[in-house]
Amino acid sequence: MRSSNPVFSRRGFSRDAGGYAGFDAQYQAQAGTATNPYATNPYATDPATGMPQAPVRTNAMTIDDVVSRTAMTLGTVILTATIAWIALPVDAANLNKSYGIAIGAALVAFVLALVQSFKRKPTPAVILGYAAFEGVFLGVISSATSTYIGAGAVVQAVLGTMCVFAGVLFAYKMRWIRVTRRFYGFVMAAAMGFMLLMVVNLLFTLFAGGDGLGFRSGGLGILFGVIGVILGACFLALDFKQVEDGVAYGAPREEAWLAAFGLTMTLVWIYLEMLRLVQILSGND
Repeated sequence: MRSSNPVFSRRGFSRDAGGYAGFDAQYQAQAGTATNPYATNPYATDPATGMPQAPVRTNAMTIDDVVSRTAMTLGTVILTATIAWIALPVDAANLNKSYGIAIGAALVAFVLALVQSFKRKPTPAVILGYAAFEGVFLGVISSATSTYIGAGAVVQAVLGTMCVFAGVLFAYKMRWIRVTRRFYGFVMAAAMGFMLLMVVNLLFTLFAGGDGLGFRSGGLGILFGVIGVILGACFLALDFKQVEDGVAYGAPREEAWLAAFGLTMTLVWIYLEMLRLVQILSGND
């Protein structure tokens, strides 16, 4: 099962077509296991004794590692967003300047995300840099929303994002959401179609003016906003699966940074879709 995030899909968080976990492939080859992907899982236990079948790797990723790295990454986003909100007011005198800095920060964050996605190993400085610049962008956008709609709009978007995260985590833990190859294929196909439509809408907006094809305003805007949130929720389920596999199959501890990176990107996606929904529903699309 491959991840929705490119930073995961290029690594062994997931099982390949034969069901193996990439991080344990070398151990499976050494042991000669051909069918059982759990044979060399360092966390597996012997049914007869209840003891681990193999020594636990001391440098293996744990849930605590993922939580701490995610807290650092999201904390960086929140910190720089707060600074940008205060330092870059969105008013008549500073509107162009603030928006210009926000767009520049978004572009830098995008480049850093691409750099990390194509690196063979996680680089905390690049990941935190992405979080910092993404936070600047979110801070200006949130400030603008608060200025023209009201502070309650940002609070609603934040609470909505938290509810989606908690709901998907609960559903995943209860196994109401089962991440399969079919689920992955459907989500990725839907995401590609969604992004293609958004790009086309943006191009029409830039060259034809107005709201392009109307996919981000009015009734269609609400529909596509809801679809965007649902896709974000699906991405969260895929991310949780990658974290679960990484812990179960003994991924190196440094890979916790990639888990944090993927989760942060997904939460940013959901927050932006929530913010857009609030803007449309308030009549300020």
